[in-house]
Amino acid sequence: MTTRTPPRRPAARRLALLAVACFGLADVAANPPQLKPMRTGAMAERSVVRVDLSGDAAAKAGAAADPKAAAPTAAPATAPAADPMEQLRLRLAGSLLRQTLPDDGVSSNDIKVVARTQPAPAPRPAARPRTAGAGGAALPARASSAAVPWSYQGDGGPTAWASLNPEFRLCGKGQRQSPVDIRGGLAVDLEPVKFAYTDSRFGVIDTGRTVQVNIAAGSHIEIGGQRFELQHIQFRRPSEERIDGRQFEMSAHLVHRDAEGKLAVVALLIDRGPAHPVVQTVWNNLPLEQGEEAPARAALGLPMLLPNDRRYYTYMGSLTTPPCSEDVRWIVMRQPVTMSAEQIELFARIYPMNARPIQQLAGRRILQSQ
Repeated sequence: MTTRTPPRRPAARRLALLAVACFGLADVAANPPQLKPMRTGAMAERSVVRVDLSGDAAAKAGAAADPKAAAPTAAPATAPAADPMEQLRLRLAGSLLRQTLPDDGVSSNDIKVVARTQPAPAPRPAARPRTAGAGGAALPARASSAAVPWSYQGDGGPTAWASLNPEFRLCGKGQRQSPVDIRGGLAVDLEPVKFAYTDSRFGVIDTGRTVQVNIAAGSHIEIGGQRFELQHIQFRRPSEERIDGRQFEMSAHLVHRDAEGKLAVVALLIDRGPAHPVVQTVWNNLPLEQGEEAPARAALGLPMLLPNDRRYYTYMGSLTTPPCSEDVRWIVMRQPVTMSAEQIELFARIYPMNARPIQQLAGRRILQSQ
C-alpha cells in the first residue's frame, strides 16, 4: 500500500492558518492580515507576504525583533502579568523579523512586518530665489529697477541723455543741436517775422521739468512763406541761448508747428527789470499739483509778450530736450524782455536750473536781420 504524502499548503495559506491558531478566529475576522504576493513569474512559488500591524502591535513587534532596544532601563516593581495570548503574538512577530535571507537575497517565504503610519506629508514648495544684500544677507529677489528718467542734473543729466533711451541718440550724436552761443551772425536783409498773435485762452501745467503754457488755437507766425501755429510756451532758467557769450536770467520758448509737423521756435531772452504783465498772468494761474493743467481764469495777451524791436537771429538746430529732434528753425529775438526780481525768484523756487548746456555750432551758419 502506497502512502500518499499530503500536498504542501501554500505559504500564504499556512500563515493564515497560523494566524487563526495564534490570534483566534474573532481577531482574524475583525482584522485580517494583509497578504500581498511580492514576486510573480518564475519566482511565483516564492511568495512575499506583507503583514500590517497597527498601533501598539507594530511597536511591540519591533521590540520583540530587537531585544536590546526593547529592554527597559528600570522595570516597575509591580508590573502586571502579561497576557499569554499577547506574549504569543509578540514571539511570532519577533520570530518573523529575525528570519535571514539566503545568498540569492530571496527566501522561499519572505514575510515582512510593516507598521501602518500616517500618509507622508506633501513636499513643501521650493523656496523662492533670493539675492544677497549688504554684508551677504539674503534678500528677496526684486525686479530690475526702472530706467533713469532724463533730467538736468545727476545720473539723468544732459551728458547722459543719449544713453538713457535709444530714441535720444541725437542728444549725443546729432550735428545740429541746440542751444548755441550766437557769435558773429551774418547781417543780411531778412524778411521780418509776421506775428499774428491774439488774446488767447490758455492753461498752465507744471511738467516736472518746467512751467508750460498751452495755448488755444488761433495764434501763429509766418516766415519764409510758411505758417506755423503757436502750440505752447516753456520757460528756462537761466537762458539756454547766449549772445556773444552772455547768458541771461531766463528765456521763454514759443513753440510753433506747421501743417507738415515741422517746428519753429521763437526764443525770448529775459533780463532783470520791470515786471512783465503777461508773465504775471501765467504765474497767477500756476497749478497746485505737478502734471495737472490749470485752466486760466482770463485770456493771455500774447501780443504784449513780444519786444518792440522785432529783429532776430536765425539758425537750424534741435529741440533742447530729449529726444533732441533736429530740423528745428530757431528765431532768437535780439532785444530782451524783462521780468522783475520777484517774478524771476518765484520761478527759481520751482526750478532753480533747467537749461541745457551750450552745444557745438559745428559749422552752421547764423543769420541776423538788420
